Amino acid sequence: MGAGHVLMTADAVGGVWQYATGLAAELAGEGFGVTLAVMGPDPDASQRRCLDGVPGVRLVETGLPLDWMCNNPAEVAAAALGLARLVRACGADLLHCNSPALLGAAPFPVPVLAAAHGCITTWWQAARGGAPVDPALAWHGDLMRRGLCVADAVVAPSASFAATLEATYGLARRPLVVHNGRPPADALQPGAHRLDAALVVGRMWDPVKNAALIDAVAARLDLRFLVAGQLSGPHGEEAAFVHAVALGALPDADLAALLALRPIFVSAATFEPFGLAVLEAATAGCALVLSDIPTFRELWDGAAVFADPRDAAGFAGAIARLHADPDARRTLGEAAQARALRFTPAAMARGVTAIYRRLLAGREAAA
Repeated sequence: MGAGHVLMTADAVGGVWQYATGLAAELAGEGFGVTLAVMGPDPDASQRRCLDGVPGVRLVETGLPLDWMCNNPAEVAAAALGLARLVRACGADLLHCNSPALLGAAPFPVPVLAAAHGCITTWWQAARGGAPVDPALAWHGDLMRRGLCVADAVVAPSASFAATLEATYGLARRPLVVHNGRPPADALQPGAHRLDAALVVGRMWDPVKNAALIDAVAARLDLRFLVAGQLSGPHGEEAAFVHAVALGALPDADLAALLALRPIFVSAATFEPFGLAVLEAATAGCALVLSDIPTFRELWDGAAVFADPRDAAGFAGAIARLHADPDARRTLGEAAQARALRFTPAAMARGVTAIYRRLLAGREAAA
């Protein structure tokens, strides 16, 4: 008899895709059946390939919108009702919802684990210097609060973000922490090839990714600063670079190949619930130069160099020092890769399945 059937939401827009597909593969290996319900835009061919040859995982493109791309609560409610119908149709025993606002918009017939990877309210506060969310968007915060409160369990990818959620939404209990995970890489080899460049990865149209500061840092460096990621956002947002070299969004395989060359990896983000791109770079053995924010300190203290995300000169100095000192760069890359071993898909799955089994046992006891 299988461990149970989980319907998990996913989206192909950001890091939730890597989270959901990596976790789904691990869950299938533990005997769970998994239906991966894609919300928002459909995944492209390179994104689909990560599930090739993974038995026990079924991909369903729902055509339902992402909650944070909806214009009003009625659109979220319609998406939530569509998801609830899918839960019933596929016979799921449990819903793993990576968009908690959906849970505040409609009831669901099975136990629910809410995984909070970010939200409009916490993002807005970070992107706008702590300013209250735009009143026109307050409805999303209301749905998020309701969803976090009605879920049978809530997880966050870092203790820092769990504390932020608790404070922002006035939760009675702080969310549980289950770190994101990526597969470990081979150990660094002596004389491994090195790319003499700095690299940042992410949706650079997002203000919290700090594109303007990245370009200011690039202007201060005597080495190339590469930018991999989307420059245009879904609501007309744009990022432009004069000094850094914009590569655009890269297929997963191309990005992995670039990280394998071990450039100096940089994130000047002002807000990150976890920072999956940082983990991917650390897994590859890249030396890390990160913004000094609570999440990065929590996860990477002792395995990265930190700089103030408002200080372009500080970032440029940290990068230049590593570029000039190959031994320090290698040592820092080794420390990052060793730290990354804490954050694997297997460890992530262990944390999640323990919660699943508790929720499923409670359902059986109530039956």
